[in-house]
Amino acid sequence: MGFKAMKIKRAGIVANTQKEKSPEYTRSLKAWLEEKGVEVFVEAEIAAKTGIRCGLICDDLACKSQLIIVLGGDGTMLRTARYVARHDVPIVGINMGSFGYLNEVNLGEMHAALELILAGNYLTEKRMMLDVIIHRGKAIVNTGTVLNDVVINRGNLSRIVELETTINDKYLTTYKADGLIISTPTGSTAYSLSAGGPIVYPEKDLIIINPICPHTLTNRPIIIPEDSDLRITLWSKEKGATLTLDGQESCRIKSGDIITVKKSKYVTKLVLSPHRSYWEILRSKLGWGGLPSGARKRKNA
Repeated sequence: MGFKAMKIKRAGIVANTQKEKSPEYTRSLKAWLEEKGVEVFVEAEIAAKTGIRCGLICDDLACKSQLIIVLGGDGTMLRTARYVARHDVPIVGINMGSFGYLNEVNLGEMHAALELILAGNYLTEKRMMLDVIIHRGKAIVNTGTVLNDVVINRGNLSRIVELETTINDKYLTTYKADGLIISTPTGSTAYSLSAGGPIVYPEKDLIIINPICPHTLTNRPIIIPEDSDLRITLWSKEKGATLTLDGQESCRIKSGDIITVKKSKYVTKLVLSPHRSYWEILRSKLGWGGLPSGARKRKNA
């Protein structure tokens, strides 16, 4: 975690174009930022919907900006993170979704939070990412970088898949399951959590391996060191399986394909909410109970 003292003079806006009010919020935010003396760049897709000229692709947007502001939910944040990670630009998420775990700032507090951020009064958190490579024989058929997770699943097949797994060339096990989730700590509160995985503090650099509905009940989630090189070989007598990156990009993999996963040299720099701690966000998003009534009284005394 680091403190930023540099004032923001150039900002980019990315928004979820599927949200009905995205064009309205984008135009309003752009005007507000420009009133503050900030040069604003808008991502091409939302620019087209708002009638803003000279929209930029995410790569160019990141090159020109000191800060990326994302209007949307977790899906928009994940997509943006994958595009801008190599540019080392901090991202702040404004939650327009129903859950928005990665988008720490709510719409109602957007201007108050951005006032502080533009002045340089904010903290960032570096979130680990994973690199994925799919090998088919001697060829590389696909690559990717993720913030949340890599998921291998059987798709619509009726049979379980077999996934031979090694760590640093040492055999771990062959999972016989509906699939496998390889997750970062950031992704520990996403699909992995739904599949019974642990919640891991997001600033830690660790890798979570979590089988989906394993045939062997003793196959439990396991946390391994950040410098681990995972090698997963799909063995399936049917039509293969599906590999998905951050729940957004997918491809078919065949029996015999090898998937390697390791820590990426890139990180996602998230701007933390100036109004709430990680623990408060975690408690709120997961619907955990608050303090007992007696403790609240003592706290307010």
